[in-house]
Amino acid sequence: MKFKKQSWLIFIASLMTLLFTVAPKVAFATETASSDKTYTIATDTTFAPFEFQDENGDFVGIDVDILAAIAEDQDFKYELKSLGFDAAVQAVESGQADGMIAGMSITDERKQTFDFTTPYYESGTSFAVLDSSDIQSLEDLKGKSVAVKTGTQGATLAAELADQYGFTVNTFDDSPNMYQDVVAGNSVAAVEDTPVMGYAISQGLELRMIGEKMSPAPYGFAVLKGQNPELVEMFNAGLENIKANGKYDEILAKYGAEEGQSSTAATTTSDKKYTIATDTTFAPFEFQNADGEFVGIDVDILAAIAEDQGFEYELKSLGFDAAVQAVESGQADGMIAGMSITDERKQTFDFTTPYYESGTSFAVLENSDVQSLEDLEGKSVAVKTGTQGAELAAELADQYGFTVNTFDDSPNMYQDVVAGNSAAAVEDTPVMGYAISQGLELRMIGEKMSPAPYGFAVLKGQNPELIEMFNAGLENIKANGTYDEILATYGADEGQSSAAAESSSSETTNEAAAVEKDSFFEQITNNFSALMKGLGTTVYLAIISLIIATIAGIFLGLMRTSGNAVLSGIATVYIDIMRGLPLLVMSFFIYFGIPQMFNIQISSIVAGILTLSLNAAAYMGEIVRGGIQAIDLGQTEAARSLGLTKAQTMRRVILPQAVKVMVPSFINQFVITLKDTSILSVIGIVELTQTGRIIIARTYQSGSMWLIIGLMYIIIITILTKLSDYIERRYVKNKSTI
Repeated sequence: MKFKKQSWLIFIASLMTLLFTVAPKVAFATETASSDKTYTIATDTTFAPFEFQDENGDFVGIDVDILAAIAEDQDFKYELKSLGFDAAVQAVESGQADGMIAGMSITDERKQTFDFTTPYYESGTSFAVLDSSDIQSLEDLKGKSVAVKTGTQGATLAAELADQYGFTVNTFDDSPNMYQDVVAGNSVAAVEDTPVMGYAISQGLELRMIGEKMSPAPYGFAVLKGQNPELVEMFNAGLENIKANGKYDEILAKYGAEEGQSSTAATTTSDKKYTIATDTTFAPFEFQNADGEFVGIDVDILAAIAEDQGFEYELKSLGFDAAVQAVESGQADGMIAGMSITDERKQTFDFTTPYYESGTSFAVLENSDVQSLEDLEGKSVAVKTGTQGAELAAELADQYGFTVNTFDDSPNMYQDVVAGNSAAAVEDTPVMGYAISQGLELRMIGEKMSPAPYGFAVLKGQNPELIEMFNAGLENIKANGTYDEILATYGADEGQSSAAAESSSSETTNEAAAVEKDSFFEQITNNFSALMKGLGTTVYLAIISLIIATIAGIFLGLMRTSGNAVLSGIATVYIDIMRGLPLLVMSFFIYFGIPQMFNIQISSIVAGILTLSLNAAAYMGEIVRGGIQAIDLGQTEAARSLGLTKAQTMRRVILPQAVKVMVPSFINQFVITLKDTSILSVIGIVELTQTGRIIIARTYQSGSMWLIIGLMYIIIITILTKLSDYIERRYVKNKSTI
């Protein structure tokens, strides 16, 4: 019994020794591990003044600075990831981020998923007047005008208070015009989200806020429910400390936001009509149907979101590369074109939450012996320039020993494989699957590669309200089922939505077999209206351009033959420049370069006419010069001997004879200009050649369609040639009669 008692005493003593020696070490190790951990914190991208990118490319803002100050105070490390609001939420939910700070309102619904810190900021709406104004309160606004921005919380608040305080409301499309209406004295006050207003004032806007902040809503730092409780504790402790030591007030003052006045984030839904660029031939995301309407997953998603969020837009089908340049040059406000979100593109663009998860696949002819990428050694692979597929092919070319052929659009890329010039094509999986389902006689090989999300894009730092509206609208159409309906319309299930229509070989083969191809004449009848519209655009561009070029060419020709060294030199330099500059480069410069340099917008039709006119004018000038110099010098001498002035000699003697020489060359230049219109498809003009590309993108019947397009060009050019002969004969007959 005594032995048992001693044994228990020894056991208890040993256990206590273990607790007092090992437990502190474990606790210390845990504490050390926690302190050494680098937390991943997600945030928004464009939410000034809370988080935004400054001119140096650094992310700054109230949220960013508060987090940095708290981390320094609490001595923890973190990595800040700017993802966009919805993506930040998803990152925390999926464990990709430990927490988020992004002007996130604390709501009962969000509390079911997240644990929040003590609110670090209260948002709201404020009125502001000129610094020198006598107005001190809303009561002083009676009988006066108040400026608001359409669609904002401030506009709603002003409408609610207008009768109560007796003021009228002036509506503007954007904040700068709203502010300037107050500065100009047309309105006495402006209503705006408090932090946005405060930030504008801190940047030099000579206004001051009056009255109290309205419609308060707290912002908090969030972690996934039950996860990272130490982050919440450190944030709360640090927030209390930086408020006590004045750091918090310094941060708010830096961005023009006072404690207790604070803020709602500006979601700028306005009456502005946005220009959205897209691709031309990227079915099922964007393509032209048999009725000539642009449809597709991207097109329908954008339309649904615009309807949900109440904004207007104009869709411009430019082609992928041209769409990118349009956004970069300011010709478009945003783009949706099956654009993969990559780190490289994030340096230039701000993206929304991904609206579609895609991948990339290789495809070969149905009867090809190629079964895997290893079989491509020594062969060629077709890609579409600027795409994820092009990047993937470039990365794998050396590994698998194939060469790469590059094309501007998917139909030409596919046809290169069908023609046997390339052994395979690389394309986004849903696009490839849709093409096969529409009758393209290819089959996919290997596994889907490089999963990449598609996103709506705007130029970095521009149109942040578009990003916010797209994200909000996307969430809504997913919730109400519209998103699933759109995917189903184009054969992409929600379950596949990310990988999109990655059909098996047997399924796609059966689907392809079920698609009956149109005959040659059915191609004409089914697409007659689209073809006629394309032809009309081609002829219109050629005629207008040639009229302008003829007038300019006459002046250039006369300048060249004037005998004046300065005038002749100017004309010579112009002609040399225009003849040496490729038409494609000129069209890009006029449509993308000039707007970017001078901050203006030029429509694609105007840019196209300018391109053709400036180019043709140089050749017209040479035609005029050649016609004048073809007239015998004796004609000039005889006219001068009869007492005619130099101008009279040119007008009455030389030019009438020179026109006869010029007519065939004029008609020939018209033919050249007519054919040159096909180049303008690169800036989004749907002329005859581009119409053919669009139809092929839908039907994948390139042979018959290019034959139809070719015949249409031949017919119209033959008519012009016969017209030239007729005019020349009539001119000669009239001259001989005289």
